Amino acid sequence: MLNTFLDHQWKAFWRSKNKGSTIATQIFIGIVVLYLLAVAFFLGIGLEIFIEKIFPGKDVFTIFNGVILYYFAVDFLMRMQLQELPTLSIVPYLHLKIPKKKIVNFLNTRALFSAFNLLPVFLFVPFCVTAISSVYDPFTALMYVVSIASLAIFNNYLALYLKRKSIQNLRIVPIMFLLIIVTGLMEYFKVFSIAEISNGVFAFITSYPAAGFGFTLLAIFLYQLNSRYLRNNLYVEELSKNEEKKTSTDYPFLDRFGEIGVLVAMELKLILRNKRSRSAITMSMLFLLYGFLFYKKELLDKDNLELMLFASVFMTGNSISIYGQFMFGWQSAHFDGLMANKISVRNFIKAKFLMFTLFSTLTTLVACLYGLISWKILVIQFAAYFYNIGIGTVIVLYFATRNYRSMDLSKGSSFNFQGVGASQWVLGLPYFLSPYLIVLPFSLSGSPYWGLLALGGCGLTALLTREFWVDFIVNEFNKRKYKITEGFREKS
Repeated sequence: MLNTFLDHQWKAFWRSKNKGSTIATQIFIGIVVLYLLAVAFFLGIGLEIFIEKIFPGKDVFTIFNGVILYYFAVDFLMRMQLQELPTLSIVPYLHLKIPKKKIVNFLNTRALFSAFNLLPVFLFVPFCVTAISSVYDPFTALMYVVSIASLAIFNNYLALYLKRKSIQNLRIVPIMFLLIIVTGLMEYFKVFSIAEISNGVFAFITSYPAAGFGFTLLAIFLYQLNSRYLRNNLYVEELSKNEEKKTSTDYPFLDRFGEIGVLVAMELKLILRNKRSRSAITMSMLFLLYGFLFYKKELLDKDNLELMLFASVFMTGNSISIYGQFMFGWQSAHFDGLMANKISVRNFIKAKFLMFTLFSTLTTLVACLYGLISWKILVIQFAAYFYNIGIGTVIVLYFATRNYRSMDLSKGSSFNFQGVGASQWVLGLPYFLSPYLIVLPFSLSGSPYWGLLALGGCGLTALLTREFWVDFIVNEFNKRKYKITEGFREKS
């Protein structure tokens, strides 16, 4: 049966209309993956030397043991954003005499063929084969390899399970994100250390190698959990199409905005129901973790606030820049219908402004947790917030009127360049450089806080004069709406 499924997918690929672009994309992805695996392999061979140089005087095995779980924690976050759900067009098989178990096994087996599962093998196994086997014994080295492979498979199925559950129950996403934030803060404030936990676990495996099978049992448990979930929900996607159509009252707080609120509610449903738009919003939430990289105590102590401005603008407005860069392409599939409907273009544009404001407000509220590190971070973030909802939204929507590329929302965002044009590449320059044009003159004169006040003031001024900017964007949109609709009809 496995060969039959593979044969059907192979034929479907070669008979598809877009096989040319798909082949080119796969070749590009293949080259990137091969490059990363080669880098990981050579890094793995010289890992002992690198550890000795980076951590002079420290025990190599202590450092190596401490890195393993840390690596897989980052690996899990990357999988949640980049790893695609394995798909199979199951509808043609559902009415046939094929056990669900075989379809589910195919989906789970296919999920193992991922670069994420190969990367730790290329990175850690050379060290296990050379260093660990020579100092301890071959069985201990083998159990290290088993543990690392099991952790990769555990992460693989855990990420897939949580992604599938989040599609069915959207409350899982904020809960999971809050757990990540809390874990990151606890690590930052040294409540506990993942590296120390990892070192303790693998030091125990060094003493009792058979304990490595504990990770194998966890991997098997997640495999079985995925299998059971798929068997019980194999029809969910198809049955959801027959559910009663919901109204805009799904979001009661938007009712006060009238037609604008209805348009925002429709776009929120579009985001949640489609793979690529949902991936874009998930990505924007994960980028809130950037603060741990950019908010440094030494910069805060010296009031070098401009060095952290990019991170603040990006985090408080990442949903605007990441999702907004493809505006109005998200609606390319039904854009002709929108233009033919009795919808006010002005309200259509105002709905985009309102949605961006809601997105930025939400991400800023979450990012306020960084205020636990220092009150100065809150000053930077609120200045960036007013810039984003005032000036950033105008920049994004202005460039959106120059986007003529359609998008397929059923595909994920990882390594997907569909809909990417010149406007997306150019957008980042004015969006991320404009704050520095306002702040730098003050920072260079030794008044960084006045610079942030000026940035927030400019953003607030743009927000208070939003009606003017709405008229400006409407005029730009009307100039190009026929060119936009024509471009959206050309499916790439």
